[in-house]
Amino acid sequence: MDNIKENSGILRFLYNTIPGRFVLKLITSPVLSKLGGVYMDSKVSKMHIKGFIEKNGIDMSQYEAAQYKSFNDFFTRKIIAQKRPVCADKTALISPCDGRLSVYKITDRAEFAIKNSRYKVKDLIQGSEKAPDYNGGVCVILRLCVDDYHRYGNIDNGVILENKYIRGKLHTVRPIAINRYPVFVQNSREYTIIKTENFGKVAQIEVGALMIGKIRNHQTSGSVVRGSEKGMFLYGGSTIVLLFEKDRVEIPKEYYVATQNDREIKVTFGSKLGGKIK
Repeated sequence: MDNIKENSGILRFLYNTIPGRFVLKLITSPVLSKLGGVYMDSKVSKMHIKGFIEKNGIDMSQYEAAQYKSFNDFFTRKIIAQKRPVCADKTALISPCDGRLSVYKITDRAEFAIKNSRYKVKDLIQGSEKAPDYNGGVCVILRLCVDDYHRYGNIDNGVILENKYIRGKLHTVRPIAINRYPVFVQNSREYTIIKTENFGKVAQIEVGALMIGKIRNHQTSGSVVRGSEKGMFLYGGSTIVLLFEKDRVEIPKEYYVATQNDREIKVTFGSKLGGKIK
């Protein structure tokens, strides 16, 4: 459902009217999400693949040849490795996924603002004692659309310090919802805090989205390798949030300016987003 256009009547009804918000309470519930997930994992769901490819203009020549068992099997299809090269500069900050990039400064009180919502780091990484470590740091947000590659990776070599799944609702991650709700702390999400080689303690948070948005990570402990696959999102638009400690990463000024002007930058997995502060 998160492939609905931003200005569609359906989203305007759900988020901008009283009857719509009543319906929204029902469709953002984890119970309905689970039922949708069961269907998308079924053989019957294969019937939607061809139309989805045509509607979203997906270039299947970029992906490994496969016989898909379900729609989710197709949705999490593997891309040909050469189509997503990882930046060779080992001190470069690479994108963990395909998506639309926004960048924010974290205040000295571990807060940051997106549109009409103010976020506290402690709410994003609920239950972690490391929230104050991100005072004065940087928040990078990558919003995936349905036509993006929905597998994501590790941004650096490191060791996992914490991992936690937080059960929540499943709002769309499109701007129409972000303008009205603090979706990143209301939605189901999973965070991993990693002690990295180049960027200190980094929190990577995968956020599920409207209707399904299931998160599937490969590991919750141990060592991770830069550019390796960390996990995947099943059907639904999704978002990855990265939190960095103060003076650990340098992000180009033009990315901040674009964000201030409500403009997202399209990036791909493995591409350079910034670099280590030396």
